[in-house]
Amino acid sequence: MFRALVCGAVVFPGLFYAIRKTLRHSFRQWSDADVVSVSERLVSAIHASLATAAGVIVVTSCRDTMKDSHWLVNGFAVFGAPYMVHDIYAMYLSHYHVQRVRGQSGSCSSHSLQTVKAFVRKEWMLILHHLALLLVFMPITLFFRRGLGDFFIGCLFITEFSTPFVSLGKILIQLGLDDTRLHRLNGIVVLLSFFTCRIAIFPFMYWMYGRQFGIPVHKVAFHLPLQCNVGNMAILAPQVYWFILLLRKAKRLYQRQKRGKEDRSKDRPKTD
Repeated sequence: MFRALVCGAVVFPGLFYAIRKTLRHSFRQWSDADVVSVSERLVSAIHASLATAAGVIVVTSCRDTMKDSHWLVNGFAVFGAPYMVHDIYAMYLSHYHVQRVRGQSGSCSSHSLQTVKAFVRKEWMLILHHLALLLVFMPITLFFRRGLGDFFIGCLFITEFSTPFVSLGKILIQLGLDDTRLHRLNGIVVLLSFFTCRIAIFPFMYWMYGRQFGIPVHKVAFHLPLQCNVGNMAILAPQVYWFILLLRKAKRLYQRQKRGKEDRSKDRPKTD
């Protein structure tokens, strides 16, 4: 486990450093904010892809949802732990450089306690999400499950499936490609993958448990310990909140593009 921890502590900051160097050399016209933001999102996509792959391997390997085990569960939980710390730092760097580019020199001219407070106020939910995974989810996975439920931990790994598409959407916006067919197609994939892998996967886990033990899916919650249901609700609640935000954003983009088409049709010269 120590090797996996050290490996994660080297891989994710190392990828971030290497991608920053490559982007700065390849896109000299980009600002520090562009380079840091895209680097952070690419590393996030890589971590999410690895988590999804690990989750698929675990889920497809466990026939018994409770007793079957796979070494990847504990291995990836430890390997991915340093990423949570690194991503908070990377998000802070991105916030710092973006605010400097926007000209908010009064609050973000240099690294300070005021800069950190502004970052925490803006990104408090993502910070809380990362800290909860690091300080709650990882200890439960490693020490308090008594070797049970690897299948369900694998399902939770798969919730990261939508992250690469979310990151791609933000990168396309960063590149000024937010009014392209690729961005619209990616937005559809984000909504479908987010709903399927971050929301619908919870009823799926209850259904799989009920199928194994002959329990109707609507009664599964009453056969589980209270802490399991509370834990699932604590994970599900922010996913529902973020999905609502995604739907609102998609609606705004659709309305903006619709207004743009209407304006262009009005400006088109009449031929009759």
